[in-house]
Amino acid sequence: MHIGIPKERRPEEYRVSLTPAGVEMLTQAGHTVWVESGAGLGAGFTDEDYRRAGAQIVYSGPEVYGRADLVVKVAQPTQEEFEWLREGQALMGFLHLAAARRDKIEILLRRRITAIAYETVQADDGSLPILAPISAIAGRMAAHVAATLLQNDRGGKGILLGGAPGVPPAEVVILGAGVVGSNAARAFAGMGASVYVLDKDIRRLQRLEELCGSQVITMVSHPYNLRKVVRFADVLIGAVLVPGARTPILVTREMVRAMKPRSLIMDISIDQGGCVETSRPTTHRDPTFVEEGVIHYAVPNMTGVLGRTATHALTNALWPFLEEIARVGLEEALDRDPALARGVNTREGRVTHPELARVLEMEASIRQG
Repeated sequence: MHIGIPKERRPEEYRVSLTPAGVEMLTQAGHTVWVESGAGLGAGFTDEDYRRAGAQIVYSGPEVYGRADLVVKVAQPTQEEFEWLREGQALMGFLHLAAARRDKIEILLRRRITAIAYETVQADDGSLPILAPISAIAGRMAAHVAATLLQNDRGGKGILLGGAPGVPPAEVVILGAGVVGSNAARAFAGMGASVYVLDKDIRRLQRLEELCGSQVITMVSHPYNLRKVVRFADVLIGAVLVPGARTPILVTREMVRAMKPRSLIMDISIDQGGCVETSRPTTHRDPTFVEEGVIHYAVPNMTGVLGRTATHALTNALWPFLEEIARVGLEEALDRDPALARGVNTREGRVTHPELARVLEMEASIRQG
């Protein structure tokens, strides 16, 4: 198989889809891996590292897309990259198509691309094996980003997460007790914050309580509780995910208006559309904006600036699926592996993921009146 590793083109994206060690395992098995020059620099890997691993180095995006049967990315391709896709090609990455521009989906359908979204590769138990390690990093990262953004020089109200003797700690509210939420809860609690976690799934809350004990207060998520906790939150973390679908809006503009001035919202769900009505995507270069007197942080590629850690974590999670595809071919791998098959969003000119299809059908019916 010919596998392409392009350079990531989105702003402040330092990750690469595969480490040299991952490339070496593929080339030793007889596959050809085309790596775009400079693709690994943000994660600390040089072209020479990839050459030693057996990769072929190419010097432009169109070339790596043109040579590959399977393009393996991290972030969703840019508009320019979508134009480079070839008829019948396969594409893997964090695609987040429910929140993507619809003309990008049209390209995938028109060119009969098999698009496998990491965030919808789902095991029988409901877990998301490729997304999970990146979500864990994002959750842990949330605490130190929040600590910085609460500083006066960053526009915050000058609160230390853990407080001080005689001074209470910050009140942190986390919406969602999945991988992002539970890792964020542990990180914030470890820094001494007062942490509240809300989720509809009582089993998730029970697991989190078993893990963290009394350090974390768990609450069932419903409108009354949401309105109650949002009002006193110094930091509000949106960590909600419905695989393949647009994230439901849980926090309305009215609720944001009721928050304390210069509180902080971190909408980590923004890559799937966001769970806060006032959120809009930002970048690492310009990560925040103020709406209704509240600071908002909503960077879709949050872990993109942890290039080294995130790349190693992604390779570890991706490798079993990539090895299977390379060994038996895409068609047989999809037939053999239900988790991988659930990750397919488009194939043979059709939308195949049920949640994405539902979103698109709903949008079509709205347009038709």
